[in-house]
Amino acid sequence: MNVVFMGTPDFAAKSLRKLIDGGHVIPAVFTQPDRPKNRGMKREMSPVKKLAEAHNIPVFQPGTLKDAKIVDALTKLDPELIAVVAYGKLLPGEILAIPPLGCINIHASLLPKYRGAAPVQWAVINGETETGVTSILMDRELDVGDILLAKRTRIGDGETAEELYGRLIGLGAELLSETIDALAHGKTKRIPQKNDEATFAPSLSKELSPIDWSKTAVEIRNAVRGLTPWPIATTSVGGAVLRVFSVDIADNSPGKKPGEILSANSAGITIACRDAAIVIKELQAPGGKRMPAADYLRGHPIKL
Repeated sequence: MNVVFMGTPDFAAKSLRKLIDGGHVIPAVFTQPDRPKNRGMKREMSPVKKLAEAHNIPVFQPGTLKDAKIVDALTKLDPELIAVVAYGKLLPGEILAIPPLGCINIHASLLPKYRGAAPVQWAVINGETETGVTSILMDRELDVGDILLAKRTRIGDGETAEELYGRLIGLGAELLSETIDALAHGKTKRIPQKNDEATFAPSLSKELSPIDWSKTAVEIRNAVRGLTPWPIATTSVGGAVLRVFSVDIADNSPGKKPGEILSANSAGITIACRDAAIVIKELQAPGGKRMPAADYLRGHPIKL
């Protein structure tokens, strides 16, 4: 099938690889413009662009899709289908109308739950036990199109958003391939989303990082899992703002207030919360490396 692909991060690159390996004709790839990254602020190509160039696929990186030249270029490519995976831009109606089979999107949740930019992270933060990926026929609004297919997966009890994201990359690529095959053979059923069941997953920010010790132990543990690898949960201990990567749940001591340090030893840093206590197992100090809390305490003992 002749498929124009639109995507940007590694989540999308895995899907593009699946299309290439599947023998589809990909006349062009659309991805976000190269952006400055890391301390040197050197402009870097997206994973999708790197893969496309390695296979000599023409790459478009428009700042906006609301441009007559872009619409004209897409029309001339004459795609049967446009596949969108984590592209980062909404498609205007003029583009949605170009391919005869429509524009499909692979979204990293079980729609209509977790529409938006950070579905994987919010599913973990909110303590969901199941998630998945969904293919939809795109509409003008974000993540609201009719559902075509879906794949489900359990969320591990201690699984972080980073680990779950890594698993969903492969699941999303499989779903894209299956969806295109079903469309090609006329085997898809369009299922309208139930808007009254929709939940939303807005972009994360560093404002979410500070741990709220008035919350329950389960809520705090889920937040730590869901905020990894970014923006990372944080808390202030001994005057230092520590980044928190891994925690366990423990019993509280009678009369201890949320946020009060209960112990600091080889087991980690134990802090009271609303209904129990949290043991910080892995952390990172300002300017330091990620390490077990016990190793940190050897150089930074905490007096109770």
